[in-house]
Amino acid sequence: MPYRSLHERLIATILGPSGVTGAEVRRAALERAKGMRAASDGLPKDLAGYVDTVARHAYKVTDADVAALQRGHSDDALFEITVVAAVGAALHRLDRGMAALRGEEPD
Repeated sequence: MPYRSLHERLIATILGPSGVTGAEVRRAALERAKGMRAASDGLPKDLAGYVDTVARHAYKVTDADVAALQRGHSDDALFEITVVAAVGAALHRLDRGMAALRGEEPD
């Protein structure tokens, strides 16, 4: 991939040590959004469902969903998880698109 260094910097930034949410939780959210982790290992159950929605059907996230999550998570934590889920979904789609261009069959 010609943009490998940018891809690596993006991942390092969203999983780096400067977040409010623990790096392991952010990594679990990224892997779940990329389709690499089906179980919610390291990811609270409420966030697992949210990550799934953001990754697959972001337009379905409602104000009520966010309000429910705000009862247990800070706005900064929810922002971080949202960004990680969106990036994970985008990377998954990029990987699948590149595989299709190479003529590979989907998983």
